Amino acid sequence: MTDALDFVHALNWDSLPSEVRHQAGLNLLDLFGVAAGGFGSPTSQIIRDHAHADYGGTIPLLFDGRPASALGGALAAGMVIDSLDGHDGFNPAKGHIAAPMVPAALMAALDGGASGRAFLEAVVVGYEIGARTAMAQHATCPDYHTSGSWGAVAAAAASARLMGLDRHTTRHALGIAEYHGPRSQMMRCIDFPTMLKDGAGWGAMTGLSAARLAARGFTGAPALTVEQAPEHWADLGARWYILEQYYKPYPVCRWAQAPIEGALALQRAHSVPHSAITGIDIHTFHESIRLATRRPDAGDAAQYSTSFPVAVALVHGDVRPEHLTGAALEDPEVLRLSEAIKMVEDAHANDAFPTRRYARVTLTLQDGSRLEGDWCEPRWDATAPPSEGDLRAKFHGLADPVLGITRATALENSLRGLDQTPLSTLTDQLLRPIKP
Repeated sequence: MTDALDFVHALNWDSLPSEVRHQAGLNLLDLFGVAAGGFGSPTSQIIRDHAHADYGGTIPLLFDGRPASALGGALAAGMVIDSLDGHDGFNPAKGHIAAPMVPAALMAALDGGASGRAFLEAVVVGYEIGARTAMAQHATCPDYHTSGSWGAVAAAAASARLMGLDRHTTRHALGIAEYHGPRSQMMRCIDFPTMLKDGAGWGAMTGLSAARLAARGFTGAPALTVEQAPEHWADLGARWYILEQYYKPYPVCRWAQAPIEGALALQRAHSVPHSAITGIDIHTFHESIRLATRRPDAGDAAQYSTSFPVAVALVHGDVRPEHLTGAALEDPEVLRLSEAIKMVEDAHANDAFPTRRYARVTLTLQDGSRLEGDWCEPRWDATAPPSEGDLRAKFHGLADPVLGITRATALENSLRGLDQTPLSTLTDQLLRPIKP
């Protein structure tokens, strides 16, 4: 077993498996594409204004350019990313490692003048610490908390590495982050969707704050999820969970994605126009059924729905950010199909969750016939991951309309060989304001 505290500081880029090094860059590309896609959301605007006004400093905000402190920058970046539910995730955690961790790592790297290589190393540390902390927390806590809760520990680990903290101080940083991590109620936000989302911003800010407090002598050890859950840490340094993330083809909750795939598969196989569909039965797991908003009044509710994105997919053949906001929420055909969906909880799907996310869809047509689908799962799971081309195409689909093709391509290229270049190669693209 590799000691977690030693792992935080001993990890070396050149010693990592080549597939880990490669995936780190792709994961960052995917995450920054989602950030660009979410930049124009109301959540993004509010949190960036808040960070600039109330967290004074000199570090430019992500895609904004206005200055804030490192803590304000981490808070804002986490929420900008989380405002569009398209980022990668980890099935056993029922959540997302990168969304709270990468913003903290980015701000710690900027604040400390780190290199591109140092930033990449910290990101890999964050994924591995975050995966195991998440599993330990879920195994020992009866409540289901947002990713920001255990993500704060991942953020603290990445920040501690970038800040060069010693073993003793890092131990306190992880303990402070675990104690103050936002153990917010995930299912409350599922039942009542708002801008709160998955706690990524607060997790990022808490993790970076924890490392900075520990550096000043503030105590907070131990982190119980790290030090008292050995069964989750035995393979640290041998099994690389950064290679076991899922990715989202659609910017909505992962729990809605198997129903989307099932509905689209039936529609395409039988060449069914959406106008011919009168009923949709979805058998799936409990948490997916809790995404119960049929008529969302805002983008957050549309992303935390099962019925609405399924209806969008049947009407448009895809689910994109523009389908989940503004006037699109009033599309009469989408709302008709959303209202026509019947959700049925199924024991088979419940038993497989969270490792597998199953759904089975049946379409009823105007002539009374029924098209029955088989059990299906979301695309781009760790067991059947997207190709590199898939992720690059997804990035450009989200980033090009916001950044422009030239800047999006420059951002993409800045991640190639980042281990050999200054961090500014990347941040020159991330921190410039997006032109209206």
